[in-house]
Formats: sequence, C-alpha cells, structure tokens
Amino acid sequence: MIKLGVLDQVYVSEGRTAAEGLQQSTRLIQATEALGYSRFWVSEHHSMPALAFSSPEVLIAHLAAATSRIRVGSGGIMLPHYSAYKVAENFRLLEALHPGRIDLGLGRAPGGTPLATRALQQDKYVDVNKYPQQVLDIIGYLHDSMPAGHPFEKLLASPVISTAPEIWLLGSSGESARIAAMLGTSYAFAEFFGTPGGEEATKYYNEHFEPNNVLKDRPRSMIATLAICAETEEEANRLALSGDLLFLGIRTGREVPFLPSVQTALDYPYTEMDLLHIQQTRQRRIIGTPDRVKEQLLKMSKDYNVEEILINSPIYDENARIHSYRLIAEAFGMNMQ
Repeated sequence: MIKLGVLDQVYVSEGRTAAEGLQQSTRLIQATEALGYSRFWVSEHHSMPALAFSSPEVLIAHLAAATSRIRVGSGGIMLPHYSAYKVAENFRLLEALHPGRIDLGLGRAPGGTPLATRALQQDKYVDVNKYPQQVLDIIGYLHDSMPAGHPFEKLLASPVISTAPEIWLLGSSGESARIAAMLGTSYAFAEFFGTPGGEEATKYYNEHFEPNNVLKDRPRSMIATLAICAETEEEANRLALSGDLLFLGIRTGREVPFLPSVQTALDYPYTEMDLLHIQQTRQRRIIGTPDRVKEQLLKMSKDYNVEEILINSPIYDENARIHSYRLIAEAFGMNMQ
C-alpha cells in the first residue's frame, strides 16, 4: 500500500488573517499525524497574499515542535536564492532538534514574482545552472563529506550531529528528474501544478538513478497532488469550488488575495474562458467520495510508479479540510492514533 502525506501551502482563508492560517496549519499537522500520515511538507512562495508564510525552515521548526512522530519538511527550499552552506546549517539544526523527522526538499523555481526574485537576489549573481553543484555541496555539508580540494572542504556546518535530513529534489519537469537521478537523491514531482509529462519524468528517474556514495540510497519517488474528499460527490465538488477560483486567479493573472469561501466562488462572475480553464484543471484533480478518491490515488501511484503521494487540499472550511484527510485515511485503513 502506498504511503500518504500532506502538502500544506497554509492558505489565508477569506475573512481570516495570516496568523489564523498558521494556527490552522498547526492544528492540521496535529490531526494528520494522529490519522497516520507519513509526512507534512510546507512550500516556499513569496509575495503571495493568499499564503500565510514564505519561510519554510521557520515554520518547520514550529510544526515539528507541535508534533512528535510525523516527518516535517520543505516542499521546498528554492535553492538558487540562497547559500548552500546556510541552508545546510538551518536544516542540520532542525535535524538536531528533531532527529529522524526532517526532510529537505529542494527546488530551482523562483517561488514568486519577478520583483520578489529581484529582492531575494539583490546584489547577487545567480546562475541557476549551478543548482546541481549546490545540491552536492549541501550533501557534503550535511554528511561531512566535502570532496578533497573543495574550497570549503574543512568548513563545519554546525551543529555536529550523527543524523541528516532526507534530501529530495522537487520539480515539475523532466530536467529536475534528470538531475535527481544523476545526483542520487530522492525525487518528488509536483503533479498538482498540472504540468504534463510527469509519468515520463518519474519513469526516467527510476530507470536512470545513479546511487550516490554518500547518501547510499535507492531510487525513491513521490508526487504531490490535489485531492478533496467528502461523503458525497456533490459535497466534494462544492468544497472544490474554493480552490477552483484560487488557482484560476493565479493562472489568469487575476490573483485572489485569499482562499475564497464556497459562497464567494459561487457568486464569482466567470467568463466562458474561465469555466474552460476550470474544466481543464479539474481533469487533473481528485475530487469525490472516499472510494473514488482511493481508486484515483492508487491509479495515480501506478501510473507514476511512485511509493508515496502528498495531498494538498485547498478547502476553505477548516473542519471540512481535516474531515477530508480523515475520510482518505479511513479509506486506506491507515494506522490512526
């Protein structure tokens, strides 16, 4: 049976504040830990008012402290913005505080608007082509294995600990799969972006994986998808309206500054083109009853040949969101506490 985890983008729901969104995220990780979910990842996005945070490493520290078993990680750190050394220090500290529970997901995307990227990279020269070397440097720092002759060979990434976070490369393209396979890291595909070619990307990764002598790992791949579950198809489709409008705004440049309520989504003056966008997007969503959601998740795991799926559920009502995760956990017979 596949493992299920959570991808939380920490939405600011309509009529609520970012602080309340962060409180909801804390309650969500506690609930999903009790339901038996394996991981809980938070993303990095900048200058997006509908999301309550932009610093995964800070939020990971809080969420891990509020729980005791579930793995907590980044989905992901947008590495070209940062020093590999500083990222390694941050995640070594997190691993020291919560041994065996920290995941370091890394990505190449900007994670925000061009203006936000300019601010993040102010007075820096950034070459995204150096991303693979940055990943290798992080592996070296986290495992005290910098190669001989490296300019930072003798540099310590403190604190000194005996364990290391799991390293995952994130992507929505075949290029990220190629890099993950070449470097010997785990690989996660952002299926919920709606980018085609995911099955081919994970297939390439699994077939071309080259073991890393430091990580000593086997190929491990997973996907992140969007799923909404309720007792009836009608209710699940009603709950999905909030996410429909949110992602429509992102896609069309008419960004909604919050996760809209179902009523706001119902009242929105959609154009024919808007409805076509939503119809196309819905084809890559999993929305329905527990049996249907389980069936679709299992099919997806087979199509992508992955062992694990992270679920993102942009549901406006907090109780309905937790209930959606509960119904999915029950459908899969997960080990609830």
